Amino acid sequence: MLAIRCANLTKRYESKPPVDAVRGLDLAVEQGECFGLLGPNGAGKTTTIEILEGLLDATSGEVEVLGFRWGRHDHEIQQRIGISLQETRLSEKLSVRETLMLFRSFYRRGIEPVEAMARVSLVEKAKSWVRDLSGGQKQRLAVACGLVGDPELLFLDEPTTGLDPQSRRELWEIIRQFRQSGRTVLLTTHYMDEAERLCDRVAIVDQGKVIALGTPRELIASLGGEHVIEFTVSANGNEPGVLADKFSDLPTVSAARAEDQRIRLSVSEPHVALPALLARLDELGCGLTGLTTRHASLEDVFVKLAGRHLDDEVT
Repeated sequence: MLAIRCANLTKRYESKPPVDAVRGLDLAVEQGECFGLLGPNGAGKTTTIEILEGLLDATSGEVEVLGFRWGRHDHEIQQRIGISLQETRLSEKLSVRETLMLFRSFYRRGIEPVEAMARVSLVEKAKSWVRDLSGGQKQRLAVACGLVGDPELLFLDEPTTGLDPQSRRELWEIIRQFRQSGRTVLLTTHYMDEAERLCDRVAIVDQGKVIALGTPRELIASLGGEHVIEFTVSANGNEPGVLADKFSDLPTVSAARAEDQRIRLSVSEPHVALPALLARLDELGCGLTGLTTRHASLEDVFVKLAGRHLDDEVT
């Protein structure tokens, strides 16, 4: 049985003009995996996850969660899932312990609040009011509220947005431990490095549709090279877009594109491509003004498929 299945999922907001936030989205999440729903802000990730959580009604399509359907088995689903929203507003005048006691009361079974606090490293803050917690501590408390019912399936919507690097790493470890217990995680994020570290499989979503699906390694391999060379040149009046084509035939180069005055090469063997690149620049009479090499990422996959960066505005 799948943990999540949705077929031809759509969500239209009847504004003027109407907005199609989700457009025929298909997903199948296996039990026991950490599945990432990735994409830029406005891609439809939050709308999709809120439909799966039962917070929004779909305009059309089929949705099953742990073999049950919203509208038929609502209570059964609610007792088996945990949720951490993109913005969780908890009562400022409750303590951490009181907050978790409240959330634990919503479930017929679960874990004790002290265990939930231990899982997110908040035991020392048990008596602290929510209003006195740091941003990272509040985010960990929100995750603890999702864990206190001992869920089979945990929904995390942008759990690390706005957190400092240390707080992000702490939340990553919480997610890994939950995943290692054999439970299922559905994670939305626009941080591609986060998805690469945490997720077994990912679906990249743009404008309400899945544009790529697979393991992070499979999607990065689809670029044709596991490394990226980026460089800028003094091009003697030539546009980078024109120059890019002149490097596509270099050894181990699988793709060449220009972007923001830079030229980006997807390569499989940088140590082979770099000498050939320098020789080609010399032939063209172009001076090298900047060069970096790095491993390819899921963001490179998104750029290839969507033709823009994750932080570019959708038009």
